[in-house]
Amino acid sequence: MTKFLKTAAFAAAVGMAAPALAQDIIVVSHGQANDPFWSVVKNGVDLAAQHTGANVEYRAPETFDMVAMSQLIDAAVNQEPDGIVVSIPDGDALGPSIMRATQAGIPVISMNSGSDVAAELGAALHVGQSEFDAGKAAGAKLAEMGGTTAICVNHEVGNVALDLRCSGFEEGFGGSVEVLPTGNDPAEIESKVSAALASNEDVDTVMALGASLAGEPSLAAAKASGRDVNVASFDLSANFLESIAAGDAAFAIDQQQFLQGYLPVVFLANNAKYGLMPGGNVPSGPNLVTQEKAGQAIELSAQGIR
Repeated sequence: MTKFLKTAAFAAAVGMAAPALAQDIIVVSHGQANDPFWSVVKNGVDLAAQHTGANVEYRAPETFDMVAMSQLIDAAVNQEPDGIVVSIPDGDALGPSIMRATQAGIPVISMNSGSDVAAELGAALHVGQSEFDAGKAAGAKLAEMGGTTAICVNHEVGNVALDLRCSGFEEGFGGSVEVLPTGNDPAEIESKVSAALASNEDVDTVMALGASLAGEPSLAAAKASGRDVNVASFDLSANFLESIAAGDAAFAIDQQQFLQGYLPVVFLANNAKYGLMPGGNVPSGPNLVTQEKAGQAIELSAQGIR
């Protein structure tokens, strides 16, 4: 007997109306809630839980680990929730676990990464941005600003979304682009960007793929070089936005990750309640935040919304 029927039967037995049941939704992401970027996603998840009354759990592996993440998805499927939200940084690694959910009749919405594989894995829709197109737009903008030689700082090698950002950037930029692989330690990133700038005096552009982890240390390295280097970044942080407002950084690409946490929970809750679901993917970005727009976003970024 389903959860609803059990409750309805009990209510009928005691002569009262059956209460509305909260929906159970599980979010499994590859990013930890204490990460500056993913903390904003988690804030969106939490607000959606408040607005819908759903019981929502946010889970992530301790590090970027696709085996651990697939195990978290499998555990979520076994709980038979009313819906699962997943990010898909590696469709090959996570696909079997996601398809277990969809084949079991559990609605799945993907967010952040995985727009290219979500439909074939059975997800109802994707909330996020086209990472390749976002990278292409960033590359074109930086080329327009005079860039000819660039490095693309990839702080999470193996994350397909970040690989697509660099690929799109290279196409849009049109000039010479070197992908610089790093870890996610800001000190390491600053050191490696400094070394890359020192080894090639032609580099005039740095494209970072995350503002707080990579954009800020990349900007520090560019300043320390004493050269005129345009630094741009995906995503937002209050400090990087302040650098844009001051004219020290070129721009940031905002994918509005708060919506990536918020909207899937709202959609799944309404699907469980009313059978309602949007008919297609929801693009949460990209939006270029330039010097003219940076001031508006600084306060909300500090609050964990932008």
